[in-house]
Amino acid sequence: MSDALLETDLKHVWHPCSQMKDYEHCPPLLIQGAQGPYLELKGGKKIIDAISSWWCKPLGHGHPRLKQALLAQLDCYEHVIAAHTCQAPSALLAAQLAQLCAPLDKVFFASEGSSAVEIALKMSLHAHLIEGNTQRTQFMALENAYHGETALALSVSDLGLYRKPYEKILTPVHFLKNLPYVKREGEPLWQDCGAYWPDIERQLDAVSDTLSAIIVEPIVQGAGGMLIYSQDFLKRLRAWTKRKSIHLIADEIMTGLGRTGRLLACEYANIVPDFMCLGKNITGGFLPLSAVVTRNEIYQLFYDDYHRDRNFLHSHTFSGNALACSVALEAVSILSEEGMRQQCHQRAQQMAILMEEVAEETNQLMNVRHIGMIAAADLILTPPQQQTRAGYAVYQQALKLGALLRPLGNTLYWLPPFICEEATLAELKEITVKAIKMFALSG
Repeated sequence: MSDALLETDLKHVWHPCSQMKDYEHCPPLLIQGAQGPYLELKGGKKIIDAISSWWCKPLGHGHPRLKQALLAQLDCYEHVIAAHTCQAPSALLAAQLAQLCAPLDKVFFASEGSSAVEIALKMSLHAHLIEGNTQRTQFMALENAYHGETALALSVSDLGLYRKPYEKILTPVHFLKNLPYVKREGEPLWQDCGAYWPDIERQLDAVSDTLSAIIVEPIVQGAGGMLIYSQDFLKRLRAWTKRKSIHLIADEIMTGLGRTGRLLACEYANIVPDFMCLGKNITGGFLPLSAVVTRNEIYQLFYDDYHRDRNFLHSHTFSGNALACSVALEAVSILSEEGMRQQCHQRAQQMAILMEEVAEETNQLMNVRHIGMIAAADLILTPPQQQTRAGYAVYQQALKLGALLRPLGNTLYWLPPFICEEATLAELKEITVKAIKMFALSG
């Protein structure tokens, strides 16, 4: 049956973010179960989900409290149109998010993260239009940014691998260069990026009159290579946007709800954006759901008689889905618990040490960096290896050994579920060492 299923998959399924020809020599994993931090394959083999299934499984697979919340809602109803209906799951979740993101207190629900980014960008542009700021029609993002795959979200992403084929249909966007990157909290640059700021401010001032919003992944840029930047930069940027009456959009889709060691990455800089996008972790990876949380002043700009053209008519069929919101209520509650935060802190310290040990034992990694439940490093490649897909080669070796790594180019990273035991992280470290050494020997 398994061979037939794989044959059917390869015949009909076009997998996301993949070159399908790769599957000829590295077929997809046949998943038969998933529990905790593990994926279960045919024959009972377990694979460590070291990337939380694209960063959305902070509580691992099959969490009992999330399953219970899902089933309880399923006994009531599964989905009802969100327009002009009041539903307990979405109302209570909105209140929960408003408390978490205070003073932001208005919540607009969508489906996946790209949708939330589109909504925030459109809200910003529309808000300026209502205020008569018709010149504010442009956006700025950071170099190495990634915000999603839909048109506006891809426009504010700075990764050519994803955007290059579609550049002719994308909105022109300004990208802020020469960012103050760091390897961990507490470095001098983390505390003070003053040496970088004059150049950054010149770039900002050059386009300040036409900007509607600046969008950032707070503190950590995910698909750009798990790059960490100075909290002082984020603090200064927020102050600058306030002075210039330009919106700041915080894309906390990956960083939010505990991944960086704080419930919200914006907390590191003690800033409040105008819009905050949440997703991925919000349902513990059970169901698609995202949200844009904004402040009452922006909400009030759109609050008027219908004929005044102040209506925000962005819509998603499954906006505020009852099943997703019910699971999210429980997931956000768990992620906010003090015990969970303490466990994450302990595991984060262990991960940082283990990644340093991988670098030391292999002599194949540089630029080791870590924050919260994220650890990353870049492969050191010899000239012959530079012509290979080194990260992909390490990925294949790690699969054989029992871990799903899926590097970003030649950047290896761990972004595991928060509920990983110490022994699981130690096992992940050993697998990573062996995978790197196997690649080095083969090269």
